[in-house]
Amino acid sequence: FVFTMATVEELKLRVRELENELIKCKQKQYHVTFMLLMSKCELVYFLTLICMNFVLQMFVQKIRTFTVAVVGVGGVGSVTAEMLTRCGIGKLLLFDYDKVELANMNRLFFQPHQAGLSKVEAAEHTLRNINPDVSFETHNYNITTMENFTHFMDRISHGGLEEGKPVDLVLSCVDNFEARMAINTACNELGQIWMESGVSENAVSGHIQLIIPGETACFACAPPLVVAANIDEKTLKREGVCAASLPTTMGVVAGLLVQNVLKYLLKFGTVSYYLGYNAMQDFFPTMAMKANPQCNDRYCRRQQEEYKKQEAERPKVKVVEVEEEVVHEDNEWGIELVSEVTDAELQAASGSVPDLPEGITVAYTIPAKVSVVYSVKDIYSNV
Repeated sequence: FVFTMATVEELKLRVRELENELIKCKQKQYHVTFMLLMSKCELVYFLTLICMNFVLQMFVQKIRTFTVAVVGVGGVGSVTAEMLTRCGIGKLLLFDYDKVELANMNRLFFQPHQAGLSKVEAAEHTLRNINPDVSFETHNYNITTMENFTHFMDRISHGGLEEGKPVDLVLSCVDNFEARMAINTACNELGQIWMESGVSENAVSGHIQLIIPGETACFACAPPLVVAANIDEKTLKREGVCAASLPTTMGVVAGLLVQNVLKYLLKFGTVSYYLGYNAMQDFFPTMAMKANPQCNDRYCRRQQEEYKKQEAERPKVKVVEVEEEVVHEDNEWGIELVSEVTDAELQAASGSVPDLPEGITVAYTIPAKVSVVYSVKDIYSNV
């Protein structure tokens, strides 16, 4: 046989194809063998991963339907906004009137090249790069002025993911009493649920608090000591001096706040009404405060009346007490438990019963003192 060069090249190509097919067949065989040899635990592990991915997808789809307003984009607010953005929140409303300064670089989120920009503008630029699917709305103004307060209330009540509907939650991350009271007044008037957060001046403690108008204590129900002492908080801060701050404390408080937000919106776990954080002692106090009927905020008192009406109209749940079945000690063998102490011996061992009015009895009596005298003979006889 005479083979041309073209024929030889074709044969070599065919050999390579057959070799590749053989390798693929071996890989398939090894794959099937591997799957057959997998242990039950490994299969459960893979099934768990599939379930976790499914739950994660459901989580992302659910969180995308909510709108949260963050008031104050500082040390806590900026990190809070970033966490919510990474979680895939549907819409974020950011309120602040301050500018980024180099003095803020000891905190998280902001970067030196953003100095001079408004905090809401800088935050929006960063957050859009993190998750462009989130809808952002920024407002660079002070909410405590009359005109801005009216606009703030309008956006809270109509700035939801679907325009015209209210936001699902308002988060207070401000650092002064005046702004907190403005948020408190707006939410009480609108009946808007919100969460308050704060970090202490010494930067080693903080707290978060869920406030449901009419049901829990609002910020005016239990004013802080600064207000109770009639001290102007503006005198507590010096111009050009930044309050002490630790990125660790800011991050912990922001994490606690966002975790509480997720539990409230997605309805899982136990939502904290108040959760404190003391870094010096690793102490996390929790409590719940009821609304004050004599609160200075008239809208709070009005919300309390509405809450009482709703509770009265709500059907009462009847608690059925199940009586425990009496188990008799009778048995077919005639065995019974009998005390070896007679009533006379028990009475003698008890102390004297005082004279009491009719209907009053003592829970117990002091046993009478029993003096035992041993002789030397008795002692040595027991040795």
